[in-house]
Amino acid sequence: DQPHVSDPQVMVEFRSGDFKLIFHNPKNVSEFSMILFKGHEKKQICALHVSKEKAIPESNVSYCHAEHSNSSTTFILKNLGRQHTDIYTCCLETFLPPPYIDCRLNETYLYIQDKEDCISSGFLSWIIIGLIVFAMISSVCCVVACCLRNKNQQCESNSHEYNSEYMPMAAVNAARKPRI
Repeated sequence: DQPHVSDPQVMVEFRSGDFKLIFHNPKNVSEFSMILFKGHEKKQICALHVSKEKAIPESNVSYCHAEHSNSSTTFILKNLGRQHTDIYTCCLETFLPPPYIDCRLNETYLYIQDKEDCISSGFLSWIIIGLIVFAMISSVCCVVACCLRNKNQQCESNSHEYNSEYMPMAAVNAARKPRI
């Protein structure tokens, strides 16, 4: 009776900025390890060791942690940036019951777009729209101010005679000479 160990199929979920790599647990196996490697050099970043339904997670980086359920093992990758784009490889090692199976690999390539790119491009477009609106409002205000100024000057010019060299004066009664 050899245990049935199916190829670990990976399911990738993306929720709330977190990647979840979900692997089905091997059937009829009481002790196994799942290890998540990153890159071609296969640097171990996360692992989960299951022995008699007791799960012991292990993590070498802050952005990865493992969870275990009866049917699956999940590696959760949080706060990823562009530098985390790489090939992620899961290795399944089975210990009990015999035979020992060294490692069955499943590779997944994750491309992570930087958060700043999305934010900065949206922010930049709002800045450009704001500057255009400001320029349009400023132009309209300048045109209105010029029109009002010209209208004011026309009104003032109609009230004065510019060809007269005398200033308008009020009428004055003639002075009386004293009688002696």
